[in-house]
Amino acid sequence: MADPAECTIKVMCRFRPLNSSEVTRGDKYIPKFQGEDTVVIGGKPYMFDRVFQSSTTQEQVYNACAQKIVKDVLEGYNGTIFAYGQTSSGKTHTMEGNLHDTDAMGIIPRIVQDIFNYIYSMDENLEFHIKVSYFEIYLDKIRDLLDVSKTNLSVHEDKNRVPYVKGCTERFVCSPEEVMDTIDEGKSNRHVAVTNMNEHSSRSHSIFLINVKQENTQTEQKLSGKLYLVDLAGSEKVSKTGAEGAVLDEAKNINKSLSSLGNVISALAEGTAYIPYRDSKMTRILQDSLGGNCRTTIVICCSPSSYNEAETKSTLMFGQRAKTIKNTVTVNIELTAEQWKQKYEREKEKNKTLRNTVTRLENELNRWRNGESVPVEEQFDKEKANAEVMALDNIINDKPASTPNVPGVRLTDVEKDKCEAELAKLYKQLDDKDEEINQQSQLAEKLKQQMLDQEELLASSRRDHENLQAELNRLQAENEASKEEVKEVLQALEELAVNYDQKSQEVEDKTKEFEVISEELSQKSSILSSLDSELQKLKEMSNHQKKRVTEMMSSLLKDLAEIGIAVGSNDIKQHEGGSGLIDEEFTVARLYISKMKSEVKSMAKRCKQLESTQSESNKKMDENEKELAACQLRISQHEAKIKSLTEYLQNVEQKKRQLEENVDSLNEELVKMSAQEKVHAMEKENEIQTANEVKEAVEKQIHSHREAHQKQISSLRDELDNKEKLITDLQDQNQKIMLEQERLRVEHEKLKSTDQEKSRKLHELTVMQDRREQARQDLKGLEETVAKELQTLHNLRKLFVQDLATRVKKSAEMDSDDTGGSAAQKQKISFLENNLEQLTKVHKQLVRDNADLRCELPKLEKRLRATAERVKALETALKEAKENAARDRKRYQQEVDRIKEAVRAKNMARRGHSAQIAKPIRPGQQPVASPTHPNINRSGGSFYQNSQPVSIRGGGSTKTDKK
Repeated sequence: MADPAECTIKVMCRFRPLNSSEVTRGDKYIPKFQGEDTVVIGGKPYMFDRVFQSSTTQEQVYNACAQKIVKDVLEGYNGTIFAYGQTSSGKTHTMEGNLHDTDAMGIIPRIVQDIFNYIYSMDENLEFHIKVSYFEIYLDKIRDLLDVSKTNLSVHEDKNRVPYVKGCTERFVCSPEEVMDTIDEGKSNRHVAVTNMNEHSSRSHSIFLINVKQENTQTEQKLSGKLYLVDLAGSEKVSKTGAEGAVLDEAKNINKSLSSLGNVISALAEGTAYIPYRDSKMTRILQDSLGGNCRTTIVICCSPSSYNEAETKSTLMFGQRAKTIKNTVTVNIELTAEQWKQKYEREKEKNKTLRNTVTRLENELNRWRNGESVPVEEQFDKEKANAEVMALDNIINDKPASTPNVPGVRLTDVEKDKCEAELAKLYKQLDDKDEEINQQSQLAEKLKQQMLDQEELLASSRRDHENLQAELNRLQAENEASKEEVKEVLQALEELAVNYDQKSQEVEDKTKEFEVISEELSQKSSILSSLDSELQKLKEMSNHQKKRVTEMMSSLLKDLAEIGIAVGSNDIKQHEGGSGLIDEEFTVARLYISKMKSEVKSMAKRCKQLESTQSESNKKMDENEKELAACQLRISQHEAKIKSLTEYLQNVEQKKRQLEENVDSLNEELVKMSAQEKVHAMEKENEIQTANEVKEAVEKQIHSHREAHQKQISSLRDELDNKEKLITDLQDQNQKIMLEQERLRVEHEKLKSTDQEKSRKLHELTVMQDRREQARQDLKGLEETVAKELQTLHNLRKLFVQDLATRVKKSAEMDSDDTGGSAAQKQKISFLENNLEQLTKVHKQLVRDNADLRCELPKLEKRLRATAERVKALETALKEAKENAARDRKRYQQEVDRIKEAVRAKNMARRGHSAQIAKPIRPGQQPVASPTHPNINRSGGSFYQNSQPVSIRGGGSTKTDKK
């Protein structure tokens, strides 16, 4: 970083106009303005860097508060702008305003536009990466406004002990429109509420962070700057806002965090040793902005109403305390290897001069200790040493640096004063040595004390030397660490190759597992066929039982008919028997109807499931087809690039050979012309013999030049051949990668087809299992009902047989008894009527049993639903297994793509540096988006979404550079 410089926090004060409720209430306009930097409230003046009256426009506020910070951020400094004040004082209007109105927009949209305007006007050798974050502090919890699932983020420190929000969404942008879309998205997720003082009261502190990194592509100089744009929630008095419930809890947390901010400001203004940054997350995030490495501007927003006079005075006192805080700002610069080397050389020169100074002082001190008198011309000259140091500093400052922002290594003012004081003390002691030598007997103790002081000074100089040596060792260790990092990158490439082999082995294992599953499916199908045969057997048994039941019923009806004939009431008996048969058939019909209903329901559910699985499979097929088309497009683009590069290399080679031949011919002509000139001169002087000798020498020289050129040409052609071989190797590698990709696609299709086949078989198995369970339950119900009916019929038959026997006996007795014939017949009739009543009771009992069976039907349906839920659970487990397999395939594809990218990057590194710009900007033009995808730009055949890093070149044009 550059030399640190102190700067105070700038405090701006803004008063809003009276709102409608204050006008209707009859509030007075209390502020009185004196000039542009003073406001008087209640007879007391308050001075700030600038005071804005109620009629000030948004543009005037921006030009005074934030315009300079844009330039500072692009020069590598950190910046912060935040608005402070009570609720409904105009903070959100000042920071945001109307985001899409050119006149009413606030600081944030104007500063975004200004940043890009500065970039477009800067040197085109600069390359920028801009990323933004947007989060809020709600109920003392950090909540990401660009990803609402991140609700409780934490604050950490980086290696330079600068706080940052860990896990916050960082979105790369390359135009003001993308930044405004991001702001709109975050603003829609921010917490607001309605209070008695504000219809749109902010219930959280919002922080919009802009991170700008720039790199000079020529000098490789890197700078970075962060800009915090903070909209604080306003302090509230519950008696005025009327907050209740959740709004009251929000007000408590807002007031607590603002009181923590006030405590930090007070501690910094008073200069106390402990600053309570950790009392709230807001002060923790703004730690670097308050007393750290940041240019900070505070806009205090005040209400002009007499109703809010106490809150306005408190806000003005806060601004006055904040104005006394000083920040130490430095440029965030990342030195290159060449600059580190220069810094090391400068430190080495300084160390060398300091060592020479220390040795001279030690020699002089030893001479004084030995009792010698050192002459004045041999004594250490302070002015001469200062002149040497100044000369060394001038040489260092005169050396051309790689960039104008390269910092020099200088001593601070405190260290310079300390060194001058120590040197003055040393020279004073040396000047007093003459008097002390004449008075040795009287000043022996004083000399001992001075010698001890000199030893302490020497020890401190040795410590400084050791510190410099430790710094040098640290730099060397960093150099070694960079070498180790390069080795680690190579090892990572090797590990990628090993991982690729492992993934291929995993694919083979998966195929084996699929084969095992197919075998299991075949076994299950055999088991299913055996179950079908068992089901057929059970159906035959049930049919046989039905036949038996019908036979028994027919025999029973026959018996009833005979009894009716014997008794004389045939019509009644047949009527009763017919009604029992109808009831039985009715119960059987109901059972069959319930069975058909359950089957229809299961079939409908199954149809829905099959439709959903079919739609999911179609979606997956479409996605895979899109991915395949994208891969084919990339392959065609890479092939076109390779063809263009080979043609370009052939053209360059032809031009190079032509230029070499031209150079050789020109050299020969030049040598011949010089030889001819020398021959003509010698002929004029009549020295023909010497001219011949010179001619022979010239011819030898030409011959030697020709041989040297031939050798150079042969070496260049060898190099060209090597380059062509390298190009052919790269083409072979590209072809291999394409073939491997095609093979992977075919394998993916095979796996997909096998997966679909297995899922289909599994569905069939589940359907068969459902049908089997349904058949089992129906059989159980039929068996129970048939057993009950058989038991009742058996009991009835016994009763009929007993009744018939008793009737025959009684009829025989009554026939033998002639006297009481009519009375006996009456008794028989009454007896038969009693039997009919008993039969009706039995029939009623059968109806009750049928009703009980119907009551048991819901229980059976519950069991059926439980089995259906079990089947669904199994299907979800199968779906999860499929998703895991798809995730594994996706991870495998990502690994393959990463290996391809690494190989491609390695090949590009061999061929030289290529353009590293995703969306370059050239002079006079805005970045152009794709017509079909406005958020996606193409460059060099690659696609960059908003989630990918986007670099912006200063100067702005839409053509890509060829390095």
